[in-house]
Amino acid sequence: MRPNPPHDEAAGPEAGDLPAFAPRMRLLRRRSGLSLEASARRAGLSPAHLSRLETGKRQPSLPLLLTLARVYGTTVGELLGETATAAHSVVRGAEMDSVDAGGWRYWQAGRSGRAMQALRVHVPRGTQRDLVRVHPGEEWIHVQRGELRLTLGQVTERLDPGDSAHFDSLTPHRLEAVSAKGVDLLFVHTLLRSPTADLCVNGLPGHAAHGSPPQC
Repeated sequence: MRPNPPHDEAAGPEAGDLPAFAPRMRLLRRRSGLSLEASARRAGLSPAHLSRLETGKRQPSLPLLLTLARVYGTTVGELLGETATAAHSVVRGAEMDSVDAGGWRYWQAGRSGRAMQALRVHVPRGTQRDLVRVHPGEEWIHVQRGELRLTLGQVTERLDPGDSAHFDSLTPHRLEAVSAKGVDLLFVHTLLRSPTADLCVNGLPGHAAHGSPPQC
């Protein structure tokens, strides 16, 4: 039996049906002046894995999109080819198409090129339950519908509709939908221009082997 691909990636589309994010990833990598090998190293990926993302043979998860956005000094929206008029501040919900990444579905709730990125996110139950993330910056989440299990370091909290959490993203954190129908969130995070990529590890905080590569 073949092992599951790393980073909870799903197999990509058939040839001839290249997703929009694939050429954008290659374009933004080249614009940042990074080779495939250098980009993969900063993102904690193998060059072959990044190449598969750039050719549409793998679908990136949302945490991995966040990692690559920081590596390239851009936003998730720009990676996915979404454009917006810089002077226009209003975001119309009906105009924003949803994007699926790694089992999560999200909609942009803010404009590109800002110091923060705002998203509306749907997290289905059961996806990425063992994924723990650590990265520079801050995150704010607000539960709109459903119940969320949030693990921050060694502490686990259950958030109900109307509850929020605001935390330092260097604290190992994990989001898991408790409700059978998943959970809907408002999600805001800072976009620090840092050469240090996200560090994401599988398993509970403190269970990652020393020196093991990021898993996000």
